[in-house]
Amino acid sequence: MTQAPLRLRLDTAALVANWTLLSRLSGSAACGAAVKANGYGLGARGVVERLAAAGCRDFFVATWAEARALADLGVALSVLHGARVEDMADRPGNVRPVLASPEQVARWRETGGGTCDVMVDTGMNRLGVSPQAVAEGLLDGLAVETLMSHLVSADEDVALNARQRDAFAALAGRSPARRMSLANSSGIALGADYHFDLTRPGIALYGGRQRRAHDAIRQVVTPEAQILQRRRVSAGETIGYNATYAAPHDMEVAILNLGYADGYLRCFSNKGRAHAGDAVLPVVGRVSMDLTAICVDAAPDLGEGDWVAMDYALPETAALSGLSQYELLTGLSARFDRIWA
Repeated sequence: MTQAPLRLRLDTAALVANWTLLSRLSGSAACGAAVKANGYGLGARGVVERLAAAGCRDFFVATWAEARALADLGVALSVLHGARVEDMADRPGNVRPVLASPEQVARWRETGGGTCDVMVDTGMNRLGVSPQAVAEGLLDGLAVETLMSHLVSADEDVALNARQRDAFAALAGRSPARRMSLANSSGIALGADYHFDLTRPGIALYGGRQRRAHDAIRQVVTPEAQILQRRRVSAGETIGYNATYAAPHDMEVAILNLGYADGYLRCFSNKGRAHAGDAVLPVVGRVSMDLTAICVDAAPDLGEGDWVAMDYALPETAALSGLSQYELLTGLSARFDRIWA
């Protein structure tokens, strides 16, 4: 297969270290992994294989298509979007729906679907059955593995966190569920009262840091781009669409095979940076669909065919770009070769 001019360097040791840290922070609770959206853009298969080898036993995807693509790996998979009518015909045995409405519960019960998970809405007003319905016996007779809910603002110190925790805790023993699960990445950092039996980290596995307890989380993903051309730009000439950058002096510029169609968005125009060794190479001009220019005055030996690494540490890049850490990862396109090291 021909090598693409873009690649994501994916750090196995960092991924495993992040899960190990989150597992330790989860205390006595088991620590799972959210691998929806193709493993947050890294490639779900590669993520699951590595985390399963490290000891992770519970994985969460959004859709049945995502689950089917991973079912042959033999791990336990939960589908967070539940079970539509269209999903009932082809259900791998190691995949459970997270039932999220009374209609889904009734559908699963009527078809004798087997073991399931259930989402309870404790304040998100997104997916989930009501705590009252659970307390009144909606789930009676079902084989429920995990009763779960989802925190609204776990990355903030707000009273809603405790209200959700208490509403969820009040359901202990009031459903047939074998386990209870509330905490996402930030929820893990809120403390043992939020851990219940199983935690479900996502963004922190992949390098996201939202809480002080995440300070040791390591970067997993580094985008790299190949240089298509090196050129000299004279003082006063402009670079890129709409002439948003004028060369302050004669300068050396490299054009990268990288742009907003790849997920490197226009918000990085005149802000982003690349690296080649210790050399810092700022983005100059507007990022276009498939091309980005960088100043390479600090790297006299770089030329066509060479590679540079883009700055992409998630918290810092989110602050620079105004994008969320989630968007930064899941927006990286299929044009990148994903290379695990």
